[in-house]
Amino acid sequence: MPRRTKIVATLGPATDGLQATRQLISAGVDVVRINFSHGTAAEQGRRVALARECAAELGRDLGVLADLQGPKIRIEGFGSNGPVTLEEGASFTLDAELAADAGDSGQVGITYKNLPGDVSAGDVLLLDDGLLALRVESVEGPRIHCRVEEGGSLSDNKGINRQGGGLSAPSLTDKDREDIRTAAELEVDYLAVSFPRKAEDMRRARELLREAGGQGGLIAKIERSEAIDDLDDICRESDAVMVARGDLAVEIGDAELPGVQKNIIHRARDLNRVVIVATQMMESMISQPRPTRAEVLDVANAVLDGTDAVMLSAETAAGRYPERAVEAMHRVCVGAEKQPRTRRSKHRLDSTFERIDEAIAMAAMYTANHLHVRALVALTESGSTALWMSRIRSGIPIYALTRHESTRRRVTLYRGVYPVNYDVLHHDPRRVLADAAEVLQKMEAVEEGDLVIFTKGDFEGIAGGTNAMKILRIGEHAA
Repeated sequence: MPRRTKIVATLGPATDGLQATRQLISAGVDVVRINFSHGTAAEQGRRVALARECAAELGRDLGVLADLQGPKIRIEGFGSNGPVTLEEGASFTLDAELAADAGDSGQVGITYKNLPGDVSAGDVLLLDDGLLALRVESVEGPRIHCRVEEGGSLSDNKGINRQGGGLSAPSLTDKDREDIRTAAELEVDYLAVSFPRKAEDMRRARELLREAGGQGGLIAKIERSEAIDDLDDICRESDAVMVARGDLAVEIGDAELPGVQKNIIHRARDLNRVVIVATQMMESMISQPRPTRAEVLDVANAVLDGTDAVMLSAETAAGRYPERAVEAMHRVCVGAEKQPRTRRSKHRLDSTFERIDEAIAMAAMYTANHLHVRALVALTESGSTALWMSRIRSGIPIYALTRHESTRRRVTLYRGVYPVNYDVLHHDPRRVLADAAEVLQKMEAVEEGDLVIFTKGDFEGIAGGTNAMKILRIGEHAA
């Protein structure tokens, strides 16, 4: 059986070049990610073009995800004075008016000039992914006077978080707006929005992407504590969500993260949204050829909880072993998927459906899970039927047969769904299913005598028109 959980891998300097990119995709990557926090638009464009070229050579459909930088709330620099060491109990000031490279052991500038208005005495500010902690003692104009609670070495451009969230920085910056236009030009399949606080942030991002001519899906990166409070509405305004565990853990605390991650996965699937788990999944493989046991368990637990995809960041973008990181993640996913719990579901058994095509998808999956079916086949225009099917846990592969390249690339992120190029308009309507079965046989996905469930519409080529399910034994004639 093919791996059902999808792998997202970030492109970067470590994957630049034809051979490295081809090896990455051959190792099992389903979706490549470009990170607008690093590199230029031209560099990212070249990476996307090369990845698509390699995927075409390998006969693969490959999704592309563009990740916006979002607001960068960081300290400035120390110039020749840095890095500095902050001693526990010492005073330290964050100064919105200090020159960018004028920091020293007692003060440093900040990129987000409105930070003094967002904090007050008693707040805890966390620097460098929570490694250092400052307690605010007072705010005087542009200066935030703090006491060091947890010290350590501090270097230029480290991030700042407020424990518990609450910073007012807008989700979309001027740079993000420019990068959205670049993403539209690159025809990316997904656009990830960093630090959304509410559903309106996702609505605005979609408007900007559509205005720029982009048709990709929207991914909400859940990394602010406020986003947890508005999770359902954010999900409804998005096509997918990402559990972005770096900043999220800093804001809500490490102890809360496991439960929150499980809840995000559960709610996203309940709302028929795709979910990605990201950040430090195999961090040690940036410099080591094997993951730690803790990382293996982390990836496996995300798979057992039902995530659609797991993501590699610096492991592939800047690590020493990008290909091995993908191979290791593949092995862990396949191992976790052998557990029976990954194939059992009570998803929406008590729900009613608003659409006929959605009802057909649910009926097909229920039937498949209670019958010895080898595969499910969705003849689809938009991929929606395949998405609904993939919300139900099952060990049965779902093949999305579609004539649209954009749909094939989008479903690369759906758990247990595999894209197949098939144009229903080029087949005799009386033989559509029989011809589709022959395609699957040539792929060696099914063989003579297998039971297969097909879903289709009476009128081929119409999005949202799925209204029929048929069970076919391979080798029998079917229309």
